[in-house]
Amino acid sequence: MIAALNQYESVEDLPFPQINPEWTSDQVLQLAEEFENIIREINPTAVHIMGELTFTFSLVDKLKRIGFHCIASTTKRNVTEKQGIKQSVFEFVRFRDY
Repeated sequence: MIAALNQYESVEDLPFPQINPEWTSDQVLQLAEEFENIIREINPTAVHIMGELTFTFSLVDKLKRIGFHCIASTTKRNVTEKQGIKQSVFEFVRFRDY
């Protein structure tokens, strides 16, 4: 959050939707269109988006076509394993353009 505020000055969080694995591509596309309309109303400087791949691809494609700056966050994955339990901790590195 601090990196986003430093680079983009403000942050408005939209909860990432639950994407039903049973949905068709058309249903995912319809949800992407709903989010496109929400984002158009907010009119942000950049849109940070990561998550379910088909939804993310659809939304990024739509937003880029109308001129929005879309970004993803990059991380280092630090893995430890103790007594057969693997734990991953992700450390933010930077934003990357789509």
